[in-house]
Amino acid sequence: MGSPTDEALMEGFRAGQLDAFEVLFARHSRRVHGFLARMVRDGPLAEDLLQTTFLSVIRARGRFEPGTRFAPWLLTIAANAARDALKHQRHIHAYVQERPRGKGEPADGSDAWEVRHQLEDALQQLPPEQREAVVLSKVEGWSFEEIAELRGISAGAARLRAHRGYERLRSLLGELETV
Repeated sequence: MGSPTDEALMEGFRAGQLDAFEVLFARHSRRVHGFLARMVRDGPLAEDLLQTTFLSVIRARGRFEPGTRFAPWLLTIAANAARDALKHQRHIHAYVQERPRGKGEPADGSDAWEVRHQLEDALQQLPPEQREAVVLSKVEGWSFEEIAELRGISAGAARLRAHRGYERLRSLLGELETV
């Protein structure tokens, strides 16, 4: 017989089996942390949001409905936590995104880290819905149908969010090349 499904584990957790929650955490914590880290681009904040996400799972376990797929439900909770944290950060640290580029930074472009840093900066400039669609589709490998289910929108709307995100990224990254 194989391992129990996530959904069966969640049903067990709802029924009071604490070890079922531990298995779910072990199965999903790395993936959720990676998703959160890409969404907020702040390691300690992603770690806090991981804890917040799983605490929310504990609190919301009674609202988990049989027949619901666990992974999209979990990532919805994580995405909402990330979105809330980003809104909070924007209100408190709006000046951070306006910081001037350092003139003393190396401009040789040979460093892969620099390219990654520029991409991450550009991702942070996308609206949260577009960033989420881009990260889920390109980084996590989700289909537009899965993204649509996660967000409660049509697959076409998910595709449009991602497309607009890709276009905005091209524009932002193109601007960097001309600086």
